[in-house]
Amino acid sequence: MMQQEKINFVFFGTPDVASKTLEILKSNGYLPSLIVTSPDKPQGRKMIITPPPAKVWAMDNNIPYLQPDKISSELTNQVYSHKDLDLFIVVAYGIILPDDFIKIPKFGTINIHYSLLPKYRGASPVEACLLNGDTVTGVSIQQMEFKLDSGPILVEEKVEIDINDTKDLLREKLIKIGADLICKILPNIINNNIEGKIQNENDATFCKKIKKEHGEIDPNGNAKDNWNKYRAYFGWPGVFFFKDNKRIKITKAKYENDEFIIQRIIKEGGKETDYTI
Repeated sequence: MMQQEKINFVFFGTPDVASKTLEILKSNGYLPSLIVTSPDKPQGRKMIITPPPAKVWAMDNNIPYLQPDKISSELTNQVYSHKDLDLFIVVAYGIILPDDFIKIPKFGTINIHYSLLPKYRGASPVEACLLNGDTVTGVSIQQMEFKLDSGPILVEEKVEIDINDTKDLLREKLIKIGADLICKILPNIINNNIEGKIQNENDATFCKKIKKEHGEIDPNGNAKDNWNKYRAYFGWPGVFFFKDNKRIKITKAKYENDEFIIQRIIKEGGKETDYTI
């Protein structure tokens, strides 16, 4: 682990995006004094109570953690007990932080957002850029304000999108870039040697939380649109269509010669098979 100037920060995050960011911070010599993550939740068909990845990382690295279901006065008091806080870092936490809360640390709160803000503010920027067939996206590190993803941009980096990038492949690129950018600017933040760029509100676009039903496609519809949806929803929620009143999930597809080619499927109540028309 590299030795860096000591920065006293609390990390807020929940899914593997957060735990992977924590690992990169650690490899650069930055460890949080506290991790705040979501409560354990039931997952899978058997609804087994499962800890979030950020909690698992905290336990593996002997970092104290909290799992509040909301931002309460009790949480605020617990955070205040960590004296001389420099910063909060937020990565896919999942709970909105109140205005007075994000101002607790000496240098406020920063957030990694996986788009070139003000484009694609909201919960699903990686999926949104793929759905829209974009060829470029990026990562923005913003100084958080209470209004959604509206804070001044401290640093950003563009990323090219390959036509075969799925959500998972693109997200892996963005996680690495975002964490590296955080490590790069942390010394500048605590030395007051960085100035944010105000976002142009007229250019703001928004993306919403994804639901399972958003994955439906018409297999005979526009091929490029189907491919973009397949890439965006790869894994979860996945893409599907209905045939003979049965739901058919597409597990493998490709885009070739301007055609969306379905290769593997799972029919409702069945097992994965090759797709035949």
